[in-house]
Amino acid sequence: MPDTLKITLAQMNQSVGDLAGNAAAMLGARARAADAKADLIAFPELSLIGYPPEDLVLKPALIERAAAELQELALATAAPGPAMLVGSVFVQDGALHNGMALLDGGKITATRFKHELPNYGVFDEPRVFQPGPLPEPVIFRGVMIGVPICEDIWHPSVCKHLADFGAEMLICPNGSPYEIDKDALRINGVAKRRAVSTGLPLAYLNRVGGQDELVFDGASFVVNGDGALAVQMKDWEEHEALTCWTRTAKGWRCDHGEEQALAAHPEDVYCAMVLCLRDYVNRNGFPGVVLGLSGGIDSAICAAIAVDALGPERVWCVMLPSRYTSAESLRDAADCAAMLGCRYDTIPIAPAVAAYGDMLGPVFAGRAPDTTEENLQSRIRGTALMALSNKFGPMLLTTGNKSEMSVGYATIYGDMAGGYNPLKDAYKQTVFAVSRWRNRHRPRIGLGPQGPVMPDTIITRPPSAELRDDQKDSDSLPPYDVLDPILLGLVEHEKSVDQLEAEGFDRATLVRIERLLHLAEYKRRQAPPGVKLGSRNFGRDRRYPITQAFRTA
Repeated sequence: MPDTLKITLAQMNQSVGDLAGNAAAMLGARARAADAKADLIAFPELSLIGYPPEDLVLKPALIERAAAELQELALATAAPGPAMLVGSVFVQDGALHNGMALLDGGKITATRFKHELPNYGVFDEPRVFQPGPLPEPVIFRGVMIGVPICEDIWHPSVCKHLADFGAEMLICPNGSPYEIDKDALRINGVAKRRAVSTGLPLAYLNRVGGQDELVFDGASFVVNGDGALAVQMKDWEEHEALTCWTRTAKGWRCDHGEEQALAAHPEDVYCAMVLCLRDYVNRNGFPGVVLGLSGGIDSAICAAIAVDALGPERVWCVMLPSRYTSAESLRDAADCAAMLGCRYDTIPIAPAVAAYGDMLGPVFAGRAPDTTEENLQSRIRGTALMALSNKFGPMLLTTGNKSEMSVGYATIYGDMAGGYNPLKDAYKQTVFAVSRWRNRHRPRIGLGPQGPVMPDTIITRPPSAELRDDQKDSDSLPPYDVLDPILLGLVEHEKSVDQLEAEGFDRATLVRIERLLHLAEYKRRQAPPGVKLGSRNFGRDRRYPITQAFRTA
């Protein structure tokens, strides 16, 4: 039995459904681990097929191809180099499982299945998988290694079972999506508690990258049986770390290794939006993105996110001024595009507005102008931007924040038109925070310029849709420092009007905002996807009926 082990933890950006590409990437990582003299290389949850696969795993062809690819990976371990711990799908006794396979010496030497299947928030694994039995350790080079898979360590019974059956260390492969403040919960709230309760060192290996509305931050780590942090890997980037393990009189211990600094808030939020947009655009084959640049803060930060995700040469900003567009907005939009170094064009919408006025004038006769005419401007802009997308190929970004989407302060088929929204789960106050941060810092994963990315006046000027004379957001909505805490209470924490009133909020405002929140559900159901940032994003986390009459006041 060895007294030392070298284990490479491969924090990878898996592509859902690209089995051949994922397998090739793992073989590349194995070759690098072989150069480092690793004994074992471990990969994240469902690393072969990508995570989360959702109903894709219900296709028999995918299951068959995954089994074939896994056999090829197993054969590759006959060549000199480390064994591989690989995540994939498995069929046993007619049941489909999420599991891990140990590949060594040219064959599959062990498989273990996920026992606890999450069915909350963004997770719906019981829909496609069956739970495996409480797992027993796998034997590798005479060492008993427990392999609890992701959700398994959130339940103490699985790690206790592994320890009772003789596990000497735990390697936990994960597909754990990013949420604000989740790092501390993973390390202090779960991993350290399991390590201390079992006395076993625990390697927490997470995937990285974007998958539709989810983004994975990586940030893999190792804690020893006393709860001390031994290794901290990078967040927001692929990373391979060689970890060294030593058998002591008190059991196995991971030697102290690298400790990477993790992104602080709000850099973490900004990196989440950048990485998720990058993977969404690239994996769906778009040459770049186009967006309307209004001179306001939402479109300005979306442009910055896009440039950091894709580079300035793949971002096209378009100003679509109307008679209500201020000189300040024209100036700020042009300056913003120049600071970002991306393409910038101006397409006035006045001719289209006039044409709609002539076309609808006879039918609208006798009716005073109202939000109908305001929404027409937004829809004209959306049509023009979609035309550019269709003609030249870039995906159209939408730029509405979560505060606006919560209360319906967005025009369906207008500023909601597009393929992806980086700000979908960002409240307005978050938009201000990341804009101020990006004007002073460049993210580690960013492809954009150093220095400011928008004029300060964009951040300091009162927000306005500029669809009528002297319009301000505050004409229709409470100030954002009032609105956002109300929405956090109603959406993230499911509080009632009575509860929020007891916290000091005005009851009439609460009743109005709750009503708007429910009325806008039909709009949100038709909105493009966007990266999840908080605990309750619209869509995967919060699935409300469109038609419902319940109110808390």
